[in-house]
Amino acid sequence: NEKELQDVVKRQEEKMLQLIDKSGEVTRLKGEVSQLKRSLQRAETEAKVLWEEMRGQKPVVDATYVQERVLLRQEVDKLRLLLLEKEDENLLLSDKY
Repeated sequence: NEKELQDVVKRQEEKMLQLIDKSGEVTRLKGEVSQLKRSLQRAETEAKVLWEEMRGQKPVVDATYVQERVLLRQEVDKLRLLLLEKEDENLLLSDKY
């Protein structure tokens, strides 16, 4: 009986270690997904600005101006994302209380 109990405890410990390993992997993958989303957002922002410049009437595009527009657009996107995150946090808090 004691032997069976020890076996059950050992199996439970092994399962817990597997879950911990999987949890770490999930956390790592979530971080990777987050980085990829940010990279995608930056690329989309740059493409948007460049597309707008290409459609514009200016025959010569100033690279510094385009870079500044890209950075400003990225900042706006980042601020929008922060606002959405805060709104989500506020909703969670209001639902909680």
